[in-house]
Amino acid sequence: MFARAKCDFLRSHRPIPRDAIPSTIYTAADIKTFGATGAARMDLQHRNNVKVMGDGPSTLIFSHGFGCDQSMWRYLAEGFTDRFTVVLYDLVGAGESDLEAYDREKYNSLAGYARDLNEIIDHYARGPVIVVGHSVSSMIGTLADRQAPGSIAAHIMIGPSPCYIDTDDYVGGFKLEDIHSLLDILDSNYLGWSSTMAPVIMGTPGQPALSEELTNSFCRTEPDIAKQFARVTFMSDNRQDIVGLATPTLILQSTDDLIAPLAVGDYLHAVLPNSTLCLVANVGHCPHMSAPSACSEAMENFLSPWIGEHVN
Repeated sequence: MFARAKCDFLRSHRPIPRDAIPSTIYTAADIKTFGATGAARMDLQHRNNVKVMGDGPSTLIFSHGFGCDQSMWRYLAEGFTDRFTVVLYDLVGAGESDLEAYDREKYNSLAGYARDLNEIIDHYARGPVIVVGHSVSSMIGTLADRQAPGSIAAHIMIGPSPCYIDTDDYVGGFKLEDIHSLLDILDSNYLGWSSTMAPVIMGTPGQPALSEELTNSFCRTEPDIAKQFARVTFMSDNRQDIVGLATPTLILQSTDDLIAPLAVGDYLHAVLPNSTLCLVANVGHCPHMSAPSACSEAMENFLSPWIGEHVN
């Protein structure tokens, strides 16, 4: 079965602390208390490494992007635990998820990840659900919304893109041959690709620790899983899924993002009838890590309808 990949240089680097992400609040003893529902929760907790913080009347579910895991939300998520129930999880194949649960057929499209998200919503969410998706998880959230209409009250999309490939009437940021070349290099030398691409994706030349963290995260991912997920991510075209989606949506767009250029944010804002586009002064594809204060401020404004009255 799958074994987690490691880069040689990881042995000489201390991991970045994850103290901000607590252990799950569920234990094996909860099965006796919750019965079948509790058992299902435990299965999901094991599969997706689900963690829950806070007990607010509405739920924020944070879903990470390609090559990442839930620890990368630590700059943002904790600031909402006093008013929301906050759910963190790892996509299957990432972070501390159960690699035995990785099914190549299921996860050969983003729809499989969307089904997982809906299961997590069913078992862990309380009240209205707002999905915070980074990059490809913005589209996973969209598909989850389409699969179960009404289950998601709002979306917060950070660096989203419904399609990475340029067409005659759409700017995605890449030509088809560029994506093929990127995937070919990834197939032939995944660890080398990770070491080269992670700093480019992160940007933030003044914050080298963030680039190193993303590189390490890429290298911890099992290569065969990462290769398939990269192909699914970069070759997907979710424009038909996104057009006309009426769920309130906040689009957080970096002002300089190689992966999701400004034209993509403008496109999404135009086709999502209840969307708000917020530009974050940031270089790179991960503003939730490199510009968390700006992201948090925009989220606070957008989330005001779902903040409980009992909160000071």
